[in-house]
Amino acid sequence: MTDRRTLLKSALAAGAFLNLNPSAIGANERPTLALIGGRNRGRQIALGAIKAGARIKTFCDLDEEILRKVGAELGRAQGRQPDYVREFERVLEDKSIDAVMIATPDHWHARMGILAAQAGKDVYIEKPLTQTIYDGQQLRDAARKYKRVMQVGTQRRSGEHFRSAVEHVASGGIGKVALVKAWITQVRETIGNPPDANPPAGINYDAWLGPAPKRRFNENRFHYNWRFFWDYGNSELGNQGVHVLDVALWGIQALHKNIHTYPRRISATGGIYWLDDAKEVPDTETVAYDYGDLMLHFELRSFASDHVLHAQEKRRGGSDFFTAFYGAEGTLMVGNNGWKVYRKDGSIGPEAKSAGEFHEKDFLECLKTRKEPNSDVEIGRLSTMLCHLGNISYKLGRDVKFDGRTESFGSDKEANALLRKEHRKPYDLPKV
Repeated sequence: MTDRRTLLKSALAAGAFLNLNPSAIGANERPTLALIGGRNRGRQIALGAIKAGARIKTFCDLDEEILRKVGAELGRAQGRQPDYVREFERVLEDKSIDAVMIATPDHWHARMGILAAQAGKDVYIEKPLTQTIYDGQQLRDAARKYKRVMQVGTQRRSGEHFRSAVEHVASGGIGKVALVKAWITQVRETIGNPPDANPPAGINYDAWLGPAPKRRFNENRFHYNWRFFWDYGNSELGNQGVHVLDVALWGIQALHKNIHTYPRRISATGGIYWLDDAKEVPDTETVAYDYGDLMLHFELRSFASDHVLHAQEKRRGGSDFFTAFYGAEGTLMVGNNGWKVYRKDGSIGPEAKSAGEFHEKDFLECLKTRKEPNSDVEIGRLSTMLCHLGNISYKLGRDVKFDGRTESFGSDKEANALLRKEHRKPYDLPKV
């Protein structure tokens, strides 16, 4: 006999679970959310949503220990323990849930996001949006087809000082801009080379792998460290670099007065120069993006913080994650704590301090108004695309030329083959 769970999964896989309700939540209603994946960023964004006025009704995670630990923290924050489930499909069948917050490993984002949209849920989905350009297109199309609010977790888009920095650049405040730089510097400790083993008790490891290739369990390919493997993540470009690249792209979009602005040539080079451990992704890397009228340059350094910034900025609350716009009349440098202009004559120009970021608040407001959020899925998709382009160039070991009109590499078959990936059955990408 076919049970109810099998029927539900079949309906979801076929894209038939269409509980569409595009009407806004009442102005005084408290949005009811579910969190899917709670160990790291999931915990943070859920607490942010609670603080902004939401209620986490259901917490979904495959790890019982995380359910207990993080669930208790969410319960204390909102005065009510969330329900615990392990199968995200159970979240999607609950019609009382207005929206889901997805903070799983990257390889699950596209499938979960599309199924959530088809189930009539609005979606907050952590950065980077997807693992491939094609998957991002499909997720965007799902949000539009099913009329869903879909916010991407590039939270700098909800930081007022980031907005004012971009506006200053776009207004000509530092003159003509010919170069934008974005960089992250941090120390990544070794993850070692542990052997394969059995998964922890109570973990459905096949479900955790989901769309990714079938492999034996290894602790390095599980909590947090999955980021350093191509099966599940997007390298440091997608993990941390997307934040500074998003601000860089924001400025370029403002300068071009068009969000759909694409680099035409991408050149990535780097390698694993720091630690000889199990990581697959580079720990040292540069990526150059040629936009025709300006250059965007990204730098990754995983073996040291920025010593110069430590000396000059750290005492004033600086950051090792910066974006800088270089103009003929000066340079604007912006990080988590604010922005500052350094004029060409050596004097200090305008500056602004951070007033905080309100990404979860923006999402909740959009659930009620049905307006596009600050980091709408298309905005987040385009920022994530920069990460994909850099990763494709790095994997191929050469420059690639990109056609923004078709979002492809023209006649370059080798590069075009990396526009999408195979999803392991039965975890295929749902049809939109």
